[in-house]
Amino acid sequence: MNTTAASAVQSIDWLAIAPPTLTAVVGLVVLVADLFLAERHKPLLGWVSIAGLAVAGLSLLPLRGGDKATFCLVSDGDVCSYVADDFTVAIQLLVLGGALLTALLSLHTVAEQKLPAGEYWFLLLSSAAGAALLPASRDLATLVIALEVASLPAFALVGLRRDDRRSSEAALKFFLSSVAATAVTLLGVSFVYATTGSMHVARVADGLTHVDPRLETLAQTGVALTLIGFAFKTAAVPFHFWVPDTYVGAPLPIAAYLSVIGKAVGFTGLIVVTVRAFPSYADVWGPATAVLAALTMTVGNVAALRQRPDHARSAVRLLAWSSVGQAGYLLVPIAAAGYADSAADAEHAIGATVAYALMYAAVNLGAFAVVALVAHTATRPGTSTGLRLTDHRSLYATRPLAALALGFFLLCLAGLPPGVIGLFAKVAVFSAVVDAGLGWLAVVMAVNVVIALYYYLQWTAALFRAPTPAEAPATAAPAPGSGQPAASASEAAADSGAPSGPGPEAGALAVRTAAPAGERARATDTTTDGARPRVPASLTATVALTTVIGVALSGAPQLVLHFASGTLF
Repeated sequence: MNTTAASAVQSIDWLAIAPPTLTAVVGLVVLVADLFLAERHKPLLGWVSIAGLAVAGLSLLPLRGGDKATFCLVSDGDVCSYVADDFTVAIQLLVLGGALLTALLSLHTVAEQKLPAGEYWFLLLSSAAGAALLPASRDLATLVIALEVASLPAFALVGLRRDDRRSSEAALKFFLSSVAATAVTLLGVSFVYATTGSMHVARVADGLTHVDPRLETLAQTGVALTLIGFAFKTAAVPFHFWVPDTYVGAPLPIAAYLSVIGKAVGFTGLIVVTVRAFPSYADVWGPATAVLAALTMTVGNVAALRQRPDHARSAVRLLAWSSVGQAGYLLVPIAAAGYADSAADAEHAIGATVAYALMYAAVNLGAFAVVALVAHTATRPGTSTGLRLTDHRSLYATRPLAALALGFFLLCLAGLPPGVIGLFAKVAVFSAVVDAGLGWLAVVMAVNVVIALYYYLQWTAALFRAPTPAEAPATAAPAPGSGQPAASASEAAADSGAPSGPGPEAGALAVRTAAPAGERARATDTTTDGARPRVPASLTATVALTTVIGVALSGAPQLVLHFASGTLF
């Protein structure tokens, strides 16, 4: 039948689909190998995963031309389900690079927290494969499948610490809210299919230009519901409520992964459905995305500003709220694309989002890596000690290179020199919104940049604060025979989530009287023989790699202009 012929696909271009395919294959290899490896050899699985991600990243090199497509209709070779254009390659580079850095950051976490190695690496690689598939998806069915392949393993990764109540709660909240968002997305996609009769993005875009007037409301509802589902993945307000508790409850590398790759999944899906599938409904999604961007950056930055430095895991919680604020900046160019006068102008606006995302991925992973390093060298590894903002005070006195790296990452996120790449990325976003005539959104973004400057600079200044002798003797005496200093009552309360004093005034007093991290580190960051604990090589390598990437990007800020002015599709 003609219908069967029209739905047939051409031969598969294996080179085009190599990045997600290689990642998935390595994940399966790791899962099977886990069955036969002795426990002492399980660390090899992590290195196999890193090697697999590196090979998958190298497979992007032949795709730089951006002219490959596969799974195309026989009846129309221009309508394909998988397209490896410049946009796809750029996002896959972000996803695979971010996953590789996450894997490197995870090596010591898997061993230290005794996580099941085979399951951990399989789930991480599976999620990365789905995230790498999503930017190449050019039909709504593949788009939703890629979204779920990226998301479902992440639920399990968040709750992989089975004996941690906080981790289980975080995974449950993440799962339930994400399932609800997926249901809304599927409902929206079904409405769009009902009005256009096609799942392919190119044909959906054409079909929505001449919708039957009787189905106009159905089409608008489908567009809105589809956007809501992807807005959840981007952690846009008011779909952000899962972020703080999920990041705090997840293993630290997974929180870093969600902050970068999770965002990439969300905004990539938004770009594909808005700019490619729904351009004729820009009057619907343009204003909606602009409002979401304004709300997201404002709520995220204000909440980050309100974090108490002495609260348990306050450093992770601040990075979580910061990631919500950064999601608002990522949404701004997408909103600007809705007001563009032409398709070329819309694609230039999208380039600003991609450029900002590449900068954000490198420096945010670096910030999480330094937090993980401080937590590893804390008094009691595995607790909230080392994960609070107060634990980073005077870090330069004991770990100057780590303090310099974290300071650089925070300045990049703030958009201040020497974080030149952060400054250029924000300028590109400002330029996109001003060119679109959205003056009010530019003002909202400027105000939020100032708000964010306060807490980024406050954290940065604390790193280099000179320790005072009067604050030094704040560490409790070591427990007899333990070889480790005893934790104070306030630290124990902080770990359990209980208040550490009778009220906010007591908490503020604790901040003023507690020893800075540098002093506590000198008193406690030692073993019984006086030697400092060894920092895992994987942690050091992650911090070094992200620093090198950030410095290299700051030394070549024209890359931002290249993305912002070029055509990625």
